[in-house]
Amino acid sequence: MSGFEGFVQALDYPVHVVTAACSGERAGCLVGFAGQTSIDPPRFTVWLSKANRTYAVAARSAVLAVHTLPHDALALARLFGALTEDEGVDKFARTPWTPGPEGVPLLGGAAAWLVGRVLDRADWGDHVGFLLDPLDARQARPGPVLMYRQVRDLDAGHPA
Repeated sequence: MSGFEGFVQALDYPVHVVTAACSGERAGCLVGFAGQTSIDPPRFTVWLSKANRTYAVAARSAVLAVHTLPHDALALARLFGALTEDEGVDKFARTPWTPGPEGVPLLGGAAAWLVGRVLDRADWGDHVGFLLDPLDARQARPGPVLMYRQVRDLDAGHPA
C-alpha cells in the first residue's frame, strides 16, 4: 500500500446520494467526494465519476440534489451505490421520492438534502466536480449520518 492509499484509507466522512434530472431522464448515485467550498457566497461541490450514468445526466442538468443519508440507511446507499441504471435498474421505482426544482428527485429517506444550481464543472481526473449554488436545503432527520466506513465494502455499480 502506498503512503497516499494509507492516508486516505484512514479517513472517514459522510457519503451522499446525488440525483439529477434532464429531459425526463433521472439518475442518482452514491458519492464519497462532496463538501462545502465557500462560506460567502455559499457553495458546495460534489464530484461524480465519469464512468457513472449519473455523471452523463448531471452534465446536462441545471440543478443537482445532494442527499445526506441517516446512519441506518445502508439499504438506500446500496441501492444507489451498488446498482446501476445501465443494467435496467430503476432506482427511483424502489424508493420514495418527490420532484424538486427542475424535476430533480428528492429522496424520501434522506436525513437532509440540498438542491443547488450548477455554476461550474471541473475535470479533475476520473471525477468531475460540480460547483453548486444552493437554492434550497432541508434537514428532515437530525442525528448521525451514514459514513464512508459503513459502505467501504460495497461492490460499486461502476469502477471509479
